[in-house]
Amino acid sequence: MSDNGARTGTATPDGKAPWGAVVTPAVVAVAAVTDAWLVILFAAIGRQSHDEANGVVGALSTAWPFLVGLAVGWVVVYALSRRGGRTVRPQRAWPAGVTVWVATVLCGMLLRAVTGEGTAFAFVIVATLFNLLTLVGWRLLAQLVAARRR
Repeated sequence: MSDNGARTGTATPDGKAPWGAVVTPAVVAVAAVTDAWLVILFAAIGRQSHDEANGVVGALSTAWPFLVGLAVGWVVVYALSRRGGRTVRPQRAWPAGVTVWVATVLCGMLLRAVTGEGTAFAFVIVATLFNLLTLVGWRLLAQLVAARRR
């Protein structure tokens, strides 16, 4: 039997697995790279809106605490996927997207506070909302597209 989703009862009538039904290394890689790119985009947009210089290096210096938080979120998602024999699909909004989002913002803000970087209330709100819209939002859009294909 091929690994097309039929084994888990998630195959469509034509025998193909719907997007997100099978977790492959490629699916995980695409989700992780998309998340990292969105976190770096968040930092770059923020730096540009404040007319801060240093381009890529500056964006990465702003992004690193959130990238660490993102990594923590991915570790939690991985741990959840190993617990109880369930498969946590990293490209799904729940629980993967929400877990990654919360870890990204929470760890990112904690690291910024510990390292003496700014954690102004407005920044916390903007970071929380932007990362919610992007880290969970792309997953919701992907699920919507997948549902319409069925």
